[in-house]
Amino acid sequence: MIKSTYACHLSLCCLFLSSRILRDRSFPRISDVDWDIVHRIHLRGSFMVTRAAWNHMKNQKYGRIIMTTSVAGLHGNYGQANYSSAKLGLVGLSNTLAIEGKKYNISCNVIAPTAGSRLTQTIMPPELLDILKVEYVTPLVIWLCHETCLETGGVFEVAAGWIAKMRWQQAQGSVLKHRDQPMTAEDVRDNWKKICDFSDCTFPSSTQDSMTNIMVKVNEHKGVSPSITDTAANSTEIEMKPSQAYRGFKLLPAVYSYGHLQPILYALGVGASVGVPGDLRYLYEGKADFRCMPTFAVIPAQACIMGGNLADIPGLNFNFAQVLHGEHYLEVKKLPPTSGKLISEASVADVTDKGSWTVILINVHTQDEDKLPVSFNQFTLLIPSSGGFAGSRSLGKTKAHIKPPNRVPDASTTEKTTVDQAALYRLSGDFNPLHIDSEISSLAGFPKPILHGLCLFGFATRHVLQRYADGDGSKLKAIKVRFSKPVIPGQTLTTDMWKEGHRVIFQMKVENGDVVLSGGYVDLVPDKKPLAVSLPEKAPALRSKDVLEELQHRVRDNGADLVRKVCAIFQFNISGPGHAVEQWTIDLKSGTGEVYRGVPEKGKADAIISLSEENFVDLAMRKIDPRKVVTPPTRTLPTSNVVKQLLQIILTLHFIVTGTKLYILFIFSVYLTPFSPSPTTPPPPRTCLFVFSL
Repeated sequence: MIKSTYACHLSLCCLFLSSRILRDRSFPRISDVDWDIVHRIHLRGSFMVTRAAWNHMKNQKYGRIIMTTSVAGLHGNYGQANYSSAKLGLVGLSNTLAIEGKKYNISCNVIAPTAGSRLTQTIMPPELLDILKVEYVTPLVIWLCHETCLETGGVFEVAAGWIAKMRWQQAQGSVLKHRDQPMTAEDVRDNWKKICDFSDCTFPSSTQDSMTNIMVKVNEHKGVSPSITDTAANSTEIEMKPSQAYRGFKLLPAVYSYGHLQPILYALGVGASVGVPGDLRYLYEGKADFRCMPTFAVIPAQACIMGGNLADIPGLNFNFAQVLHGEHYLEVKKLPPTSGKLISEASVADVTDKGSWTVILINVHTQDEDKLPVSFNQFTLLIPSSGGFAGSRSLGKTKAHIKPPNRVPDASTTEKTTVDQAALYRLSGDFNPLHIDSEISSLAGFPKPILHGLCLFGFATRHVLQRYADGDGSKLKAIKVRFSKPVIPGQTLTTDMWKEGHRVIFQMKVENGDVVLSGGYVDLVPDKKPLAVSLPEKAPALRSKDVLEELQHRVRDNGADLVRKVCAIFQFNISGPGHAVEQWTIDLKSGTGEVYRGVPEKGKADAIISLSEENFVDLAMRKIDPRKVVTPPTRTLPTSNVVKQLLQIILTLHFIVTGTKLYILFIFSVYLTPFSPSPTTPPPPRTCLFVFSL
């Protein structure tokens, strides 16, 4: 039949398979003949016809196959064990053909129609036969055969003019196996409700999806999940030797040299467009405010890991091709310069035994040529088929992910990637062939090359900044994300966002609802104060607010430690000609510290420092002695039950101006005396010197 059809028309584009035979019996009464004939006609018959047509479709790089299952195959039906098993077998056959045929432009789908036929016309009433006309099934078949229909691997139920796609649903389940403990039937019984709980379910559409979901749950002790966004197939054994020191191991420093072209390529790779308001500053070097995107900071950090000696960590032997990028955290100290050199230093923060996986936490600190901090990256890397080396079971130094709130998103942004998205992003330095070579990706279990995880990272950051920061990258403080599922270039991304103060919680999904980035959040710079931007050099204007804004960033980074050491509130009164006194507060007494404009909001100031804007500028130029212009503090500060500490702050502000560099030296003179209303002559001061750089 296939041979004669092809000989007549010289092509074979569509194949529709439908069989009609029943041998209904209750299960104990089914004979071998009843079983075999039903399976031979429905399942084997579809196999034989499809096999005969396959090579014709493969050679012409086009084909549409529709198989016919039944609601009995999907749900079962009394007296049809032979029929329902054969019909469900067609679903499995179609799913596999959809995978194998994808690279040849052959799609394969299954329909489960309920319609009147010669087999049912004697048992159905006429009015029901009229509702269940075959004509109501035909339009679906025509669409699935059409060349513009890209659907493949689908199962569709159709009846009486109603059409719906079916899918598998997977409950969250429960991990019952624990280290050094047997797994028992009683464990299953006691967790049965959770095993069957579909309240927070997933919808796997492939074996990779299913296995990823399973491994996420098995390894989710501290929120660390494996991702298959950056891996290639490899079965090399991994040897762990916990007796050797791998924590704290430092990788070789890496210098990343670049011109203005690299930031532009990166911006294009993560979806920036001249058609988006505000994106031109990331794409055109001629703009006065031309700058790097904040997530460009992942590029030198990743180069440090990929080009370093990660595989030489003592006690940890593995093939780098096996590494999965599970989660990522980025903290931006300042936007990277648009050209120059960035120096990255990486070290192993932690190595954790997850049973069947090993998790490596790597911290990467990046600074510019002047040794000013630019960014901090934290890579959570996972190695499959390892673990079991009696190591720690938890990561104490990882940045935790956050679940989204249980409410409708406050905002959503949808954007379609291009089929060339991975080809474009790889020009930023990640040349893994998994993202460009279909032969390599197929070996790893993917029908097509997949998009880089850090490319999705950049897309998500853009979406959040566009929605809540007018696209201004200088307002990004930090971002955390978990890579959950792979994305094929050309798919459409939707980022759902929930605003919680200065934090935006988000997740990203694709068209079919699969969540590809989860547990994510973006921290924005409070009070809409942007981070320092590396713009073309110009002479700095020294103002008090510049210093105090820098202190905002320093306290934000190290506030908890400063609160523990200082435990005091300071008020600055800065006056200037022609305007009122401007007041600032440095609260190093509560929480993790805070710097803000205005008088103290929580309690009274322990010390007040008053000086004029004019004197402030004179101090910057080192023209006057700071002791002559700084008003002494107004209160003493008891700090212990045994010895009360009088913290007398003589704030010396020395500004050393060298080109466009601005160094600020704060000298805190600390006098320790026994607490009394009228202290006698105190001992010599203990001086602490802090040096900050703008």
